[in-house]
Amino acid sequence: MCYKSNIAEWQFASDITDENERLKLEQSLVAARFEKEAWKNITSFNWQPFTDPDLKRKFKLLSVLGPSALPEDKLTQYRKSIDAMEKIYSTAKICSFANPGDCGMNLDPEITEKMSKSRNFDELKHVWQQWHEQSGGKMRHHYEKFVQLSNEAAQMNNFSDTGAYWLRNYESDTFKEDIEGLWQTIKPFYLQLHAYVRAKLRAHYGEDKVPKDQPIPAHLLGNMWAQSWGNIDDLVTPYPGKSSIDVTPEMLKQGYTPKKMFEMSEEFFTSMGLLPTPPEFWSGSIIEKLVGKEMVCHASAWDFCNGKDFRIKQCTKVNMEDFIVVHHEMGHIQYFLQYKNLPLVYREGANSGFHEAVGDSLALSVQTTKHLKEIGLLDKSTPTDHEATINYLLATALDKIAFFPFAYIMDKWRWDVFDGSVTSADYNCHWWKLREEYQGIRSPVTRSEVDFDPGAKYHIAANVEYIRYFVSFVIQFQFYKSLCVTAGQYDPHNPSQPLHECDFYRNKEAGAKLGAMLAMGSSRPWPEAMRAVTGQDRMDANAFREYFKPLEVWLIAKNKELGEPVGWNSGGLNCQKNPPPTSTTQHPPPVTQPVGPKSGGPTVFLPHGAWILVAFYSLLNLVV
Repeated sequence: MCYKSNIAEWQFASDITDENERLKLEQSLVAARFEKEAWKNITSFNWQPFTDPDLKRKFKLLSVLGPSALPEDKLTQYRKSIDAMEKIYSTAKICSFANPGDCGMNLDPEITEKMSKSRNFDELKHVWQQWHEQSGGKMRHHYEKFVQLSNEAAQMNNFSDTGAYWLRNYESDTFKEDIEGLWQTIKPFYLQLHAYVRAKLRAHYGEDKVPKDQPIPAHLLGNMWAQSWGNIDDLVTPYPGKSSIDVTPEMLKQGYTPKKMFEMSEEFFTSMGLLPTPPEFWSGSIIEKLVGKEMVCHASAWDFCNGKDFRIKQCTKVNMEDFIVVHHEMGHIQYFLQYKNLPLVYREGANSGFHEAVGDSLALSVQTTKHLKEIGLLDKSTPTDHEATINYLLATALDKIAFFPFAYIMDKWRWDVFDGSVTSADYNCHWWKLREEYQGIRSPVTRSEVDFDPGAKYHIAANVEYIRYFVSFVIQFQFYKSLCVTAGQYDPHNPSQPLHECDFYRNKEAGAKLGAMLAMGSSRPWPEAMRAVTGQDRMDANAFREYFKPLEVWLIAKNKELGEPVGWNSGGLNCQKNPPPTSTTQHPPPVTQPVGPKSGGPTVFLPHGAWILVAFYSLLNLVV
């Protein structure tokens, strides 16, 4: 059942057709019936007094059914709401700024490349506005229906709302407060980065477009969602004369292919004594966009529940950004491999953030100048002096630090929606209130409650919880620091061994420590898994601050030197309940065939949702 459900999902994601969509829905309803029957059996036991901690944990995890608790007619509506939003997102096309008659621009690659490479203020505004209209703008009524049904499902699982249902994964009564505390630790650094980037953008675009003490226009940061700013490195790099760590030109020169990128990633894992991928991975994965088919290009890793079939689906391009994404996805695969022999109920990450952090922890090692020299992608004579170090850390910060407030508000907004603090009458303006308050960005054009800008992001449309990425971006530095110390590559008391230069490639001791944690799956609460690899039992942003300390010191001094104000004043929220005058922007014709991939942002781990089917009855065999 689990395998069949995931195969149906895979077929649709890799070949978007009406028939595959029908088969996916049909299979999901079959699975839901099975799940519900098993759930009724599990919840008939009075398991709370059980004294065996392992058995009690299994019952606790299996006693939550999820959306399948809904009556079948409502479950069908729920699934159709999400499918409709995903299809809108996947099929969205916009018209070209330079050639208005060309209305066939997809998110990936055309729109993504335009947002990353164009430096034309008006073109970027046009692309930003059209994407938001053609994606999120068309799914608002679907989202309203989804919220109603999703909350109903959560309540049938004994949670107050969907937000509370999501947070069960973190097994903490203070999780929201913990996240806010982490953000407050990171925020001073973010404010310094924001001020510096704003000054550089103002120098390029002019003060009339980027005012000195105002939020940054959202379309100028190199990414449709302003979630990572690495694509504007050319505008903000502190020392332009120094060599870049973007090794894309060298990868192309050496004839890298998507397959070689995956082979290089696997070799990094196995060099640490971690597990190789099975033959099924190479025969089943899709690592390049299929010719002649519309597919979901948003990279994802898949576990087909049988202990041997693991796959990645990614429309890989030969560049450094995708090289890092490959390591992220291979981190998911390594987690699958390590816990494949556990009972199905435990074949998950310690929490969702752990699954996202594994590959990224290794990617921090991969992207160091030391490692890039080792694998021949960077000339061994490339200097690593102070200026080069600041360039490197700034380039890394544009992706890592800039991401935190976006990751926070993605779910902070949904928590407010799910618990009723924000009604549908305020969906869009509340979104922009949070984006200005936490990110310090503004929409480039006036927004209204006719718009639905949250839906312009894949994870909203596809109903993927997002705080996992905030957690991941904290704990990946905790993992990285611990593995670096284990490998003898970092000593906080030795200036010649800074954290940002650590490369634990080929270190078996670091691999053994990481592998032991991965093999635990979700069999123990996540603080115990954290302790296994870091010696700590809580999330802590100190490793993050240690890594970036030289840059933080430099940014504070540079902003003082430039006289750049830190923070921003609100010029009034650029959102109104009543719609602005009708846009004269040209729109593409209606789409009748599913076209265009999903893309953008951290890659989503698609869980093997049907594991619960087999796990239910496996557990019943133990207790009946």
